[in-house]
Amino acid sequence: MFARPALAFVNHLLTGEHWARERLAAFAGKLAQLRLGGTITVGLMIGDQGLCELAPDGVDPAVTIELPVDSLAGLMAGDPAALFSSARISGSVDLAEALGFVFRNLRWDVEHDLAQLVGDIVARRAVQLAGSFARWHAESSTRLVESVAEYLEEEARVLARRSEVEQFCGGVDVLRDDLARFEKRLERTARSR
Repeated sequence: MFARPALAFVNHLLTGEHWARERLAAFAGKLAQLRLGGTITVGLMIGDQGLCELAPDGVDPAVTIELPVDSLAGLMAGDPAALFSSARISGSVDLAEALGFVFRNLRWDVEHDLAQLVGDIVARRAVQLAGSFARWHAESSTRLVESVAEYLEEEARVLARRSEVEQFCGGVDVLRDDLARFEKRLERTARSR
């Protein structure tokens, strides 16, 4: 269902990166199977030009890469390395390493693609605006979290301040030491009788 559009997007990225196609072309004809959370399975075959194709059914893959479901969250958060960091690999380590290297270093030049549709100036401004919006959103989220934490500490008194927790822990340590000294004194007194 989503394999064809995703594959078209990956091939679009690969088309713009000669180094990536060259690295994958060394594995032409090899099949890789990607499993996401044990529920979604996609078979990829590396073509002669280093582009990816859907693998034919019934052919054993050279490598199987199992990705946990939460690895996609890291990818969407802008960390492509998170996609393969917790992967389980079986089969050809060389092919898995090549795929991992390519997907870690493959970047989408949004501005270039947008410029082909609307022109260079509009594309540049749109990317700048999107970047400004993303930074504003991140800063606003951070300020909101800090404000809620401050409210819970200062106004609602639901959370303890760091200094209060440290003071409490220090008091517990002093009490523990005093109790240990008292127990030793009590033992000495009991033995002396």
